[in-house]
Amino acid sequence: MRLSLLPVALLGAVTTVTALTIPPYTGTLIKGTQFPSLLDVDLEELAAGLESGLFTSVDLVKAYTARIIEVNSTLHAVTELNPDALAIAATADGLRANGTILGPLHGIPILIKNNIATGDKMNNTAGSFALYGAKQPDSTLAKKLRAAGVVILGKTNLSQWANYRSSNSTNGWSAYGGQVTAAYYPGQDPSGSSSGSGVASSIGLALATLGSETSGSILSPSDVNNLVGIKPTVGLTSRYLVIPISEHQDTVGPMARTVRDAAYLLQTIAGPDPNDNYTSAIPNNGTVPDYLAALKYESFRGARIGVARNVLEIWAKYTDAPVAAAFETAIAQIKAAGATIVDANFTAFEAWQNDNNETLVLNADFLANLKTYLSELDYNPNNVTDLASVNSFTHRFPAEDYPDRDTAVWDGPQGALTQGWDNTDPRFWAAYQANLYFGGEGGILGALERTNTSAVLLPTQLSPSIPALVGSPVVTVPMGFYPANWTVTMNRRRTLVSSGPNVPFGLSFMGAKFSEAELLGYAYAYEQRTMHRNEEEERVCTRDWVERCGEFEDWPRVLRERGTPVRMGWWDEMKEEKGEGGTSKEDMAET
Repeated sequence: MRLSLLPVALLGAVTTVTALTIPPYTGTLIKGTQFPSLLDVDLEELAAGLESGLFTSVDLVKAYTARIIEVNSTLHAVTELNPDALAIAATADGLRANGTILGPLHGIPILIKNNIATGDKMNNTAGSFALYGAKQPDSTLAKKLRAAGVVILGKTNLSQWANYRSSNSTNGWSAYGGQVTAAYYPGQDPSGSSSGSGVASSIGLALATLGSETSGSILSPSDVNNLVGIKPTVGLTSRYLVIPISEHQDTVGPMARTVRDAAYLLQTIAGPDPNDNYTSAIPNNGTVPDYLAALKYESFRGARIGVARNVLEIWAKYTDAPVAAAFETAIAQIKAAGATIVDANFTAFEAWQNDNNETLVLNADFLANLKTYLSELDYNPNNVTDLASVNSFTHRFPAEDYPDRDTAVWDGPQGALTQGWDNTDPRFWAAYQANLYFGGEGGILGALERTNTSAVLLPTQLSPSIPALVGSPVVTVPMGFYPANWTVTMNRRRTLVSSGPNVPFGLSFMGAKFSEAELLGYAYAYEQRTMHRNEEEERVCTRDWVERCGEFEDWPRVLRERGTPVRMGWWDEMKEEKGEGGTSKEDMAET
């Protein structure tokens, strides 16, 4: 049934794409020269190949498409391919031949999360069939990418509704795209909600990807997929026609294999947009800094860098020993590179753990912001106009997997519909002010000011929540991997590997609003000194690893039959202790 309903361009969980004829570019020679490894290639290498005529943008689209088809039946990272991608690439090649280059990303294929609207033949669903077939114009971000010559190759899978639906679902699952798994261990939890963007960027299904974040949705998938992820200041990048959760916390940013590539992509998408009034806060009359110029090896020299020690202490039991040890090593390396390291505690952190105002704010924003997005659709085939109608559709449409995956974030005891009031209600202001205190004076902004530091460090597992409250930026960079003898643990549903041998983790640089240039400088200096991304290889099942394919498909079942210990994600454990349970608050850290 489902195959007959969906277009060839869709690459869902159970969809087999056979109509595309793709030359096997990966690992082949072009004009006598080896085609670049899609797993490792960076933007400047691709640009050099395009400029020299070694290959074309059409070649790149074919190569990346072949790579997607090679692995997507296992990893489910991509939901659809742009049927116009080859034509767009051919246009880019024609412009290049005539001497016109629209920017550093001219002719480069990029994948974007399936909540960023495009006014083309692709769907924008947030992983739900409620929005299948809906039509809308290009988002501002899509327009910016096209104006820069980017080939929008397709859309990536995600945790449905950006992890703002269910208390008992899994990271990376959506009705529309199936279950994403990451590539560093069989059946690995990809984190979320930008799950497909994380996996796709990590294994070279495009040069880089775009993800979105409310609280952790870029940082956490970057953490477990060995990526550089930039969670920009709220308002640095437009959210216009990006399916929302919260206007106060939502942001869109790059997920890439190197700091430099992430900086190139951020440079392309940042800037003012009259359709998103939050972008009017960009300093210097909306002038975006030169992020590439900030990438200096000596960025740590003379810098004061903080460590949120009390967060490490309070959440010690949620931090595995390999992560804690790697973090202390990273601090020592940063100090050796010329930085002064000081404690920079989040003074209200313990009180925040027992506070529920973020849930109130997110619920209130979601009720209002989703209704606005739905009102802007040009065509709405399922006539979903607000959260109540989306909830009703989800309950009655079998592919949405309700009630096995509940809708408690919407209609549970602390759900948005149960709350019943949105961000126009007088009750909103007090909840929002509490958020600003916990993230500001009592959180990251207060820590920076009191200690005169320009960034605060935490393992990325622990970093998303407090900056999210005030919309301040975070950059994560690979920091290491779980050791080969690490005992495999699984998620609550016993379907995904929460931690295991070879699984990556990252280091976060948190800063003041609109401090992305400084944070990128620090991330680059750390990356260039450590190059952790290159220490391990992905274990994705591909044609050159045929003997392991079956094991990949059935690995969660094998682990269950072996009686492998089940360990919930650290955030689920903490939430249970608070009596909230489940994965509410967008699973908060999205893990």
